[in-house]
Amino acid sequence: MTTKPPSSVEPAPAESLEGLAYGIVQSLPASDPHDLDRLGYALWLWLKNRKDPLEAALKNAGARLMIDEAEALERISAKLAEKGITV
Repeated sequence: MTTKPPSSVEPAPAESLEGLAYGIVQSLPASDPHDLDRLGYALWLWLKNRKDPLEAALKNAGARLMIDEAEALERISAKLAEKGITV
C-alpha cells in the first residue's frame, strides 16, 4: 500500500480577511498549533459576519491558550485596532 503526500495548500494573501485573522492569532501562545488554527477560523468568521461579540468567537473556538481569555481578547483587540478594525 502506498500513501500519497498531502495536497498543497496555498496560504491566503496577508491583506485578506482570512490572512489577517490567522496572522493575528499566530502570536498567541497555545499548547497545540491546531488550537491557533481553530481560533484563526473563529476570528475569520467573526470578521466576516460580526453577529456575536468577539468574546463569543474566542470562547467558541475552544482554543487551549497558555494565557487567560481576557488577555487573549485584549491582544486580539489591540492587533485589530492596529489594522483599523473596531471591535
